[in-house]
Amino acid sequence: MASFIQYLRGEPRAPGERKLIFKLDFFILTFCSLMYFLNYLDRTNLNNAYVSGMKEELGFHGNQLNQINTVFTVGYTIGQLPCNVALYYMKPRIFFPSCMVIWAGLTMATAGAQHPRDIMAIRFFQAIFEASTFVGTHYILGSWYTKRELGKRSGIFTASGLAGTMIGGFVQTGIHSSMDGLSGLSGWRWLFVIDGIITIPVAIYGFFLFPDTPRTTKAPYLTADDKALAISRVPETPERTPISWGFLKHCFSTWFWYFFVVLWVIAGETESFSSNALLSLYMKAHPTKKYTVSQLNNYPTGVPAVGIVSTLFWATLTDFWGGRRYFVGYWIGITGVVTSALILAYPESTSINFAMYYWAGSVYACQATFFAWANDVLRYEEDSLRAVVIASMNMGNNAINAWWSIIFYGANFAPYFTRGMYAMIATSIALAIWTGLLVWMQKRTDRRREHEDVYAREEKDPVSAHDGPNEDNHVKLKA
Repeated sequence: MASFIQYLRGEPRAPGERKLIFKLDFFILTFCSLMYFLNYLDRTNLNNAYVSGMKEELGFHGNQLNQINTVFTVGYTIGQLPCNVALYYMKPRIFFPSCMVIWAGLTMATAGAQHPRDIMAIRFFQAIFEASTFVGTHYILGSWYTKRELGKRSGIFTASGLAGTMIGGFVQTGIHSSMDGLSGLSGWRWLFVIDGIITIPVAIYGFFLFPDTPRTTKAPYLTADDKALAISRVPETPERTPISWGFLKHCFSTWFWYFFVVLWVIAGETESFSSNALLSLYMKAHPTKKYTVSQLNNYPTGVPAVGIVSTLFWATLTDFWGGRRYFVGYWIGITGVVTSALILAYPESTSINFAMYYWAGSVYACQATFFAWANDVLRYEEDSLRAVVIASMNMGNNAINAWWSIIFYGANFAPYFTRGMYAMIATSIALAIWTGLLVWMQKRTDRRREHEDVYAREEKDPVSAHDGPNEDNHVKLKA
């Protein structure tokens, strides 16, 4: 218990480290969390607008909402790799805020939509610029924080997006009740106007105060000692490799790329209950009970609330356990099977459906822990490889999402989504199996790295080389 309390306090191991971590949390974590909060607030508010009058006013029918989400996913997928590679060449304090200003403008443009196809076009381009946030932030967090700090920070970042999902329902409820009809605009249109406006101040904050990366930062609030300490805290990586076809060929020849991309392709689909707003659609299409607009917006907020608690719990716990992120994969496997099976067994029970959808929100924990896992394993490789793998993880998942939601979770399948329940059981079992395979590959690589580390230190100091592994001085292993 004493060691756990010490861990939660985050007691530093070097002089000045506490002060440095405070600065990093204040300037990096707050900006990235606010950025992701606004990112998800915008995404979620499309579903909130749909159940708050947009469907009827614009004449939605059939699977048009799913088609719009698919188009968004396609744009998001296209933007993944270019956005993360752009961070390799551009200063993050310029790139992130620029993307925010553009997507804020497109969000406000959504308020003028007159047909579902207008929203479809806007969301495609909006997705390209919003793609910068998730994978880009995980790349930045992995550049500044140590293995023992990373999970908790990744968890806070992910939780901020879930907070956007949760608060979006309450925001729509407030706007619908107080601004519906103001200046001739429906409440759901005002929602997008306000979303865009509140994004701009955060972008300005980033322009001036985001610190880039440890080796490139010119942040005025970081002293020379802070910068030196920040560089020393993370493992020395091989010299930067320019992005080229040869480099990409090297990426695809490592196990890192294949195993982590497949991990997130599977894990991302275990979030389908929440990411496709199934509880909202279940309520909207309920055969016997009619819910009010406030209920349609407020009741589903329990799903991301569970996600926030689960994310912070697992992120903190896996940090304390020394980076054993794989436990989350097994938890999600159990959750997906049990929740789907009970919904299939009791489709007419409203209480069981609500309870299972709320429980399913806990699978959101995989976002923080699995990307932290990738950062943990790849922190001893060159930065460019880490950037490409992290981007490819989200890119691969969204490539599947582009058609997965239509086939298994289309709005026309509401309220019971029988096909989707069987798909969830299959993906949950697959995730548990793949998690075990990835653990085996990681342990094999760790053993080889340890041998390489001992060999490297033996050349420098034959006497002390076998005193024990040095986690901070691994040499690169070609996987």
